[in-house]
Amino acid sequence: MISAQRYADAVRPVLDRLVDTQALAVDRAADLIASGLRAGGVLQAFGAGHSEAFAAELVARAGGLVPANRLSLHDLVLHGDAPRDVLADPKLERDPAVAHQLYALAAPQPEDVFVVASQSGINGSVVELATLVKRGGHQLIAVTSVEHTARVAPRHPSGHRLADLADVVLDNGAPYGDALLPLEGGGAVCAVSSVTAALLAQLLTAEVVRRFHQAGEVPPVYLSANVPGGDEHNLALESRYAGRLRRTA
Repeated sequence: MISAQRYADAVRPVLDRLVDTQALAVDRAADLIASGLRAGGVLQAFGAGHSEAFAAELVARAGGLVPANRLSLHDLVLHGDAPRDVLADPKLERDPAVAHQLYALAAPQPEDVFVVASQSGINGSVVELATLVKRGGHQLIAVTSVEHTARVAPRHPSGHRLADLADVVLDNGAPYGDALLPLEGGGAVCAVSSVTAALLAQLLTAEVVRRFHQAGEVPPVYLSANVPGGDEHNLALESRYAGRLRRTA
């Protein structure tokens, strides 16, 4: 029987396995991010589809890193000149051309580090953005399902997957198809990649902060805007990155 308890029981070992197997990759990714931020860079985070949740977990939240900017397909309309109806295309993330607009809108500086999330790691916008990031000389961290991406054909004309281009690959531990609980007669329900991606985001945050502390520096971290002094604290830190962090409702 499908139930909340059965899903909880299935998720726990996935999370435990992720912590154990991804420790070295998290360390390597945190080294890249901390080095970039300490040099004045910004963490540029992108995910399409439900992988947007990973980028949101890293950006503009209490206890998170201030110098982090979220890239989104919605930027094409909100910050670019694309017509609103472009977002009605359910296959937009498969279009490599949109990556050029996203990269241009990000206007990254040399010290910026990119982290790109995609369960399958095969869609055109994701792989093209990764290609542009590496062409621009930036460090690239990929968050993907190693199992899933290995079992599906790339959709990018180059034949590359996101993982092929990354300096560090973080395996989100999600199975092929993402969902954990099999159904009688085929199929499965209850996806896990958003849960594991949120854990990876916080593991990265913790390790980046640890590196600031080890260097004897105060990490640029948000306070909750809903505690006294939070707004003042956050605005003071954001002012160091004026024009480089997009913050919208």
